[in-house]
Amino acid sequence: MRRVRFHAYGGPEVLRVDETEAPEPGPGELLVRTEAIGVTLPCVRRVRGDGNGGGDPLPGTPGGEIAGEVVALGPDVTGFAVGDRVTSLTFSGSYCELALAPAFLASRIPDDASAVQAVALVRSGHVALAALSTAAPVGAESVLITGAASGTGHLVVQLAKLQGVPRVVAAVSSAAKAEFLYGLGADEVVTYDQESWGEPVDIVLDGVGGELLPSALAALAPGGRLIFFNSGGGTVPAWELLAGSKTITGLTMRRFAEVHSELYERHRAQLWELAGSGQLRAAVHAELPLADAAKAHEIIEARGNLGKVVLLP
Repeated sequence: MRRVRFHAYGGPEVLRVDETEAPEPGPGELLVRTEAIGVTLPCVRRVRGDGNGGGDPLPGTPGGEIAGEVVALGPDVTGFAVGDRVTSLTFSGSYCELALAPAFLASRIPDDASAVQAVALVRSGHVALAALSTAAPVGAESVLITGAASGTGHLVVQLAKLQGVPRVVAAVSSAAKAEFLYGLGADEVVTYDQESWGEPVDIVLDGVGGELLPSALAALAPGGRLIFFNSGGGTVPAWELLAGSKTITGLTMRRFAEVHSELYERHRAQLWELAGSGQLRAAVHAELPLADAAKAHEIIEARGNLGKVVLLP
């Protein structure tokens, strides 16, 4: 089968298509014939060797999210059958024609939905709802989202408004993205290079991290909460947390799905309900052939996407 791998760390140019053996599903795993593959910023960072936990073993295959048809079940898997159409978060081995998916993170795709719709909506939507759930914005007057035009960020903007947050601030790399975000319900759009990101907010949902983390923390009002759900790292002075009575909470979807399994399932149903009613729009920026994975990474690295970038096997 075809699999996109990287044999050295670097930019998009290190990605290449190899012919490899199909994997065998282990305990708790599904083998999925992929129909759509989502490209994410954490995945791009891992190819460069600067993702969570440092560099992956080489050769590496990017992870992310997939949608497709189950073709085999690993030992002890229940609740799924061969032929089911599913989407799932995957931590490695996503850019290929046959991918392994953890069954506990997988969910069925409705009959009337496409694989591209599923891969644009479900994983990113789960992250968005988990971040909002962790932040507990009930009663919050304002929320700021970094990476607001990304596959996850543009869903957070919409969901925050649907949850009744009066002031939703979208933080992005370029003012050229403003029209897209205002169209999704953002009340304000700020760019990272602005000296100030406007009036302080109650909650920051940070999907970028790295050098932006200090600015994200500075955007919080006293007593505010920052939810950190990115792979960018970053450091902040502890005294700033103390002086402003601010808090930072980390979020990973693996732990959220394991600890809050019932809520995770409710979120899945909520996402499809909102999308089906037209209240939530999962935007797809580009659909590219699997062989053009490097081009997909170029779009993400240039921060040029408005919504999800999808690979088609």
